[in-house]
Amino acid sequence: MTETVGDRPDPVTKAGYELEFEDTFDGDRLDETRWVPYYLPQWNGRAASAARYRLDGGHLHLLIEEDQPPWHPELHGGLRVSSLQTGVFAGPVGSSVGQHGRDPREVVREKQPNVRLYTPRYGLVEMRARATDDPRSMVALWMIGYEDEPERSAEICVCEIFGRDVRPDAARIGMGVHPFGDPSIADDFTVETVPVDARDFHVYAAEWTPDHVAFLVDGRHVRTVRQSPAYPMQLMLNIYEFPEPVGPGERELPYPKRFTVDYVRGYRPVDRPAV
Repeated sequence: MTETVGDRPDPVTKAGYELEFEDTFDGDRLDETRWVPYYLPQWNGRAASAARYRLDGGHLHLLIEEDQPPWHPELHGGLRVSSLQTGVFAGPVGSSVGQHGRDPREVVREKQPNVRLYTPRYGLVEMRARATDDPRSMVALWMIGYEDEPERSAEICVCEIFGRDVRPDAARIGMGVHPFGDPSIADDFTVETVPVDARDFHVYAAEWTPDHVAFLVDGRHVRTVRQSPAYPMQLMLNIYEFPEPVGPGERELPYPKRFTVDYVRGYRPVDRPAV
């Protein structure tokens, strides 16, 4: 599925698809025409949800730093997040209207401009990245419905990697779909053991069609879900740190905790109009 140019897989040419979204993270500033550098900011405001990150050498480093406050301590305890997303939708302050509001106590605390930087409907999304083996961390690329209607709320998880599941010879990688408020989707999420060292760069992808979603690592098919959200979705790219202590025999890494991304790309089917 991919060719190699130097040390970087070059999957730009894909039969039946055209490249329509790409960030290779060149330069020293994040492209905010592609990314919103806040994690679900409607629920606790932009100041509390701002991502910590650095761009260097053509890579994005999403960071959890030692002095970083929890994202939403009243409802989510000590969870810390650095995240980018390609859209925001939320209702008025005081309402419960907003993306990925999974706690019934959540209300919009800060008015947000509703933006759609990249919200495809079907296509292929992929990322080249290296994960961390920090046992308190998790890194992920996922998609959520734009949720301008409540039922447009399913998730496609391209990859979800907990540091405790990373070994030199293999990694346990979560992939699949979650329905949340979408009655047309049944939960179908599994954790697959893939023979890669996730601390090195690998390509994680999901091919999203009207009737299935297929998941791939380094161009090799891992699994397919035989159902599909049928509405626009946005990208979510993040690293989490959980407050739970490390387990027996586990070694916590020093700060900053790091998720390094080489590129993110999105392709549309050639028979569909551009986003």
